[in-house]
Amino acid sequence: MVVGNVAHPTMTVYSPKGKNTGAAVVVFPGGGYVELAIDLEGTEVCDWLTAKGVTCVLLKYRVPRSGQYYDESFRREVEPKAPMALEDAQRTIGLVRFHAAEWHIDPHKIGVLGFSAGGHLVAATSTHFGQRLYQPVDAADQASCRPDFAVAIYPGHLSLAANSFGLNPDIAAHITRQTPPTFLLQNEDDHVDRVEDSLSYYFALKKAGVPVEMHLYAQGGHAFGLRRTKLPVTAWPQLVEAWLSAIGMTPE
Repeated sequence: MVVGNVAHPTMTVYSPKGKNTGAAVVVFPGGGYVELAIDLEGTEVCDWLTAKGVTCVLLKYRVPRSGQYYDESFRREVEPKAPMALEDAQRTIGLVRFHAAEWHIDPHKIGVLGFSAGGHLVAATSTHFGQRLYQPVDAADQASCRPDFAVAIYPGHLSLAANSFGLNPDIAAHITRQTPPTFLLQNEDDHVDRVEDSLSYYFALKKAGVPVEMHLYAQGGHAFGLRRTKLPVTAWPQLVEAWLSAIGMTPE
């Protein structure tokens, strides 16, 4: 199921099942900044995370054309008139941190996870947290909107071109050592978002000294979410779980 024409963003909080680890993840579904794959890359992801004791916050951010997208007529990446998706993401992270005590969340264990265009939004929130892109609304906007960790699954809109490791300058210009630890995963036969998207971001993070873990698979295509296949990439949720434990966000 997909949703489109989202004029008013919403966030839905899913409490952890069983023992609460204190960690929280804000989930960004993909959809090319045109629509949102709200079940495949949203509610199904929250079912997985909450079963692992993680609070999940599903963001329905504004679309269409609320983030960077591809202009087929000019064969280049272009920026929207207003970065509404990033504004919504910044606001959501701040709200989660502001309500951390109320929602039984550790304010130092709030991360982001996104797919495809949502993976680009993961990179955008990881690099644009020094200043809100909108006028403050209330006290929640005084809380930091920096994620403590970031997971980008088959991210898009990051590399400049096919067979190029040049990184989108809007992301590259803002990478620092304060960019959060990052997990990247993509398939080499992904013909929607190229493997160069993950590779270009990986190299830039490594150069900046940011802890980053990347997994590449030969097959698996695009937009598979958590739905099981016979291919090795289908085990990616276990890799994320191990990584979150390794960086101290969840118990071993």
